[in-house]
Amino acid sequence: MATTYTPSHPTKKYPPRLSHGLPYLGHALEFARDPVGLLHKGRQQFGDIFSFYLIGKQVTVLTGPNANQAFFKAPDHQLSAREAYKFTIPIFGKGIAYDASPEIMSEQIGFVFPALREERMRTYAQFMAQEAQAYFDSWGSSGEIDLLSACNELTIFIAGRCLIGEEFRTHLTTEFAHLYHDIEGALHLLGFFWPYLPLPSFKRRDKARIRMVELIAEIVANRRNQGIETEDFLQTLIAAQYSDGTALSEDNITGLLLTLLFAGQHTSAVLAAWTGILLLQHPQYLPTILQEQKQVFGENPEMSLTALGRLSDLESAIREAERMRPPLVMLMRQILEDFEYEEYTMPAGGLVMVSSAVSHRIAEVFPNPDRYDPSRFAPGREEHRQHRYALIGFGGGRHRCIGEAFAYQQVKVIWSILLQQFDLELVQGSYEPNYTTWVVGPRQPCLVRYQRK
Repeated sequence: MATTYTPSHPTKKYPPRLSHGLPYLGHALEFARDPVGLLHKGRQQFGDIFSFYLIGKQVTVLTGPNANQAFFKAPDHQLSAREAYKFTIPIFGKGIAYDASPEIMSEQIGFVFPALREERMRTYAQFMAQEAQAYFDSWGSSGEIDLLSACNELTIFIAGRCLIGEEFRTHLTTEFAHLYHDIEGALHLLGFFWPYLPLPSFKRRDKARIRMVELIAEIVANRRNQGIETEDFLQTLIAAQYSDGTALSEDNITGLLLTLLFAGQHTSAVLAAWTGILLLQHPQYLPTILQEQKQVFGENPEMSLTALGRLSDLESAIREAERMRPPLVMLMRQILEDFEYEEYTMPAGGLVMVSSAVSHRIAEVFPNPDRYDPSRFAPGREEHRQHRYALIGFGGGRHRCIGEAFAYQQVKVIWSILLQQFDLELVQGSYEPNYTTWVVGPRQPCLVRYQRK
């Protein structure tokens, strides 16, 4: 039976609430074990809007394109990403991203944009192809690999080369990869609510970030001492200044690098893994994609930005992976002022959430939503364009992930080289999502067998 908020105002209607939660914890245990299952249950029971308790917080869930639109278009003074994502402060650092004022955060985003302009993306395509080819050359003629681990390693190499520079990629990537792993290991449910608990994962996170600042400071000092200027994102940050003329400290530079890495690396790795798993689970779609590879690249396998842009069938497969297995299964905001959707009021002080994992499986938006069908994104169908907020795997509105194009470009490069050079098959019977991490990849091991062509 549905329960509702205790009314604080007799004329307001509050969203229905899932029952059977525990005192204080609410549905925290079920949410930690299977958040998407809990959210699907809520939608099946109540429709577009419902709520539940989560460790003393009232969480309202909005699902479906119209509700997603209301969420993403709400002003920051009403629904605050900054207040919801303060758990990132130990990672990105003081005064960076969600710890900065809206004005400073806007300036910081302005520093990031040059790294994602088209001329940079053209250069990145070459770097991505070089890194991917070198990585796959090390595989030998046949064997088995854990696909998620491989995608994580490769995308760290790519991000290091594109964003932090050649000297970093040559000398520091291995240590950086271990540090990065320790940092992202602190992204879990406890970290969302209590990011400063004396837990081993948080201690590893803090130690790793200190060492990361040291590594970046060494590179910055070396470039400044030798007058080196390059065309990578690190150089952009070294030269950047706030509007008052203040240069960025090494801690600031590290924080912004981590912000962009989290935007473009982990989601890329997870999206690449799911793209391959779903394709190999549905091999009837492979001939079309392989034929497209031959048509686009022919005898010239150069991974130019133009060529990658012509891979429409592969892009549809990536987009279907984003729909069915979105790396970020939920996004949250803190409610600062009462927020209304349809006839319901969500009172200030609670959290409001949208879930791509739920919204992407609504049959009225994506027919036969549990069926893998990349052609749903092909010209003439384009189901994701029926509503601007139908596909939200990378967010929406002004807070849409700025690393989306970078992620798609990486995945296209990785799977173009893999499909051109290897025959691949899945080793396991099933590949299930791992909900213990903030970015939801397949549960490991997720083994793939390869044979070089």
